[in-house]
Amino acid sequence: MVSALTLNYVEEAVGIARAARACAMPVAISFTLETDGRLPSGDSLQRAIEITDEATAYYPVYYMINCAHPSHFEHGWKGRAAGASAFAACAPTPRSAAPPSSTNAPISTTAIRTSLVRNIGKCASCCGTDHRHVEQICRALAA
Repeated sequence: MVSALTLNYVEEAVGIARAARACAMPVAISFTLETDGRLPSGDSLQRAIEITDEATAYYPVYYMINCAHPSHFEHGWKGRAAGASAFAACAPTPRSAAPPSSTNAPISTTAIRTSLVRNIGKCASCCGTDHRHVEQICRALAA
């Protein structure tokens, strides 16, 4: 399976999905989001998925979000988005800023549960995480 991570533009997703299809490889597409919940290109996650699906005859197996804080997508997202690899540190920052430092306190189990677990089937950690953050994610998933 091909996994394309931290995509900023829908055109990247379309190109990767088409290339994967040409090679008969399943593909997972993972977009990154800014603090406003949109891709750096300005597209909403829902619209990016719709455009990619329309342009590729729904070829991607599923979509994910990565390299974003849970608060960037806390308002919920469903449908073809199936997972997230999120910052677990507490301070969300715009993409232009440095990722959260691992010295940041982990976000609460409640925040993880409401932002991640409620809406997805796959969960991982990303920049700025350490064992404390992973422990909080595990506690939220076990609850």
